[in-house]
Amino acid sequence: MVQAVVFDVGETLVNESRQWRLWAEWLGVPDHVMFALLGASIARTDDHLQILELLQPGFDLKLAREERRRLGNPDEFDASDLYPDVAACLHALHRRGLRIGIAGNQPACAEQALESFGLPLDFVASSERWNVKKPAPEFFQKILDELQLAAGQIAYVGDRLDNDILPARNAGMITVFIRRGPWGYLHARRPEVAQAHLCIENLGELPDALERARLIV
Repeated sequence: MVQAVVFDVGETLVNESRQWRLWAEWLGVPDHVMFALLGASIARTDDHLQILELLQPGFDLKLAREERRRLGNPDEFDASDLYPDVAACLHALHRRGLRIGIAGNQPACAEQALESFGLPLDFVASSERWNVKKPAPEFFQKILDELQLAAGQIAYVGDRLDNDILPARNAGMITVFIRRGPWGYLHARRPEVAQAHLCIENLGELPDALERARLIV
């Protein structure tokens, strides 16, 4: 039986549209240019952050984030960026006695933001603090170490096959693919999506989907 559910961040819990628009404004390009390049990058399976370098050769993400923070325009999400189904889902899982974690490829500052939203969380972790990024097996081992549970007792929820579903399954976890955000819609058409234990359209479906699959009581 699943004892804990761990969530990816971007496009699983957080709608990243506002953040990309702010980067477009920072780099002086129209929104549609930024989103077109982002979509092309995702379709090619490139590192999507490289489009910032494409738009501004020599771009340094760390320095740009520091400058934005200094100017009062930080590259950080807030509670308004959460998808509207997040809080209800996490509270429903919490009422069922499940432990809840968040672990994604994020800067360390994202941890404080996520912890401030009043969600019922047992832990929050970022790739920067852990010093390892998905899809590395070591990232998923960190989740096991954090929860002190067997892999089969943990469900990992994410919108990407490459970063979330396939490596989490290789680690022995129960995997839940959510079809939303640009990766979610594209990856839902790939045959590897069949390797997910569960597929959902939104987080409102998750508690009942786990129950129907006899993974929780």
